[in-house]
Amino acid sequence: MFNSKYSKTLTVILIIVIIAIVGLLIYFGIDVYRKYYIQQASGDAVENFQDEVNRIATLPVENTILNDVGPSVDLNTLYQNTTSNDTTGGAHVQYMGYDMIGTIEIPATDIEYPIIADYDASINSLNVAIVKLYPGTIALNEVGNTVFAGHNYRNGTFFSNNKRLENGDKIYITGTDGQRVEYEVYNKYETSTSDSDYMNRDTDGKREISLTTCTDDTKRRLIIWAREVEEE
Repeated sequence: MFNSKYSKTLTVILIIVIIAIVGLLIYFGIDVYRKYYIQQASGDAVENFQDEVNRIATLPVENTILNDVGPSVDLNTLYQNTTSNDTTGGAHVQYMGYDMIGTIEIPATDIEYPIIADYDASINSLNVAIVKLYPGTIALNEVGNTVFAGHNYRNGTFFSNNKRLENGDKIYITGTDGQRVEYEVYNKYETSTSDSDYMNRDTDGKREISLTTCTDDTKRRLIIWAREVEEE
């Protein structure tokens, strides 16, 4: 009788251990797959975007609409009559069902990702790309502060390694017009998840960007400020 109970107990423990191991394997497997998929898909999107930017650059100026697009034009207004094959529009590339408005490159953390402007209520957009949060326009590299949000998956993708950024590190933002602007990090700090003061801040007429993501424990926000590197 004792041996029977002992065997049953060991069997239950063994089953629990097996379930735990399988669960961990699934968890890490999904994480590895997601990282690979994100890297592969975003890399293709960035390449397609640059190809489209180069294509647009070869068109006569009078055939593009970007020169007539003001900084307050809504994304849907700009793209409602354009497709990726439309020679009258700016660089227009679809990524995960969203319109790309540019790319972000951070050499210090070895990332390059699409930027989209569709921050929806379900936050699905944050799961697939870097999102322009503020201001609510499609234009990039504007005068003032532009805010970009990215997930911290703690696996090296998106803004997972923003904590490693230091003053002097470079960030490059490219818009649909092909303009690639260099920014330099000059401030990094943590704040509460309810703090949004970093968004609407005075830049003294300069072009600046802010990157926001959660800390590794998700309890606070990590904010990066960077200013345009002006040519001497």
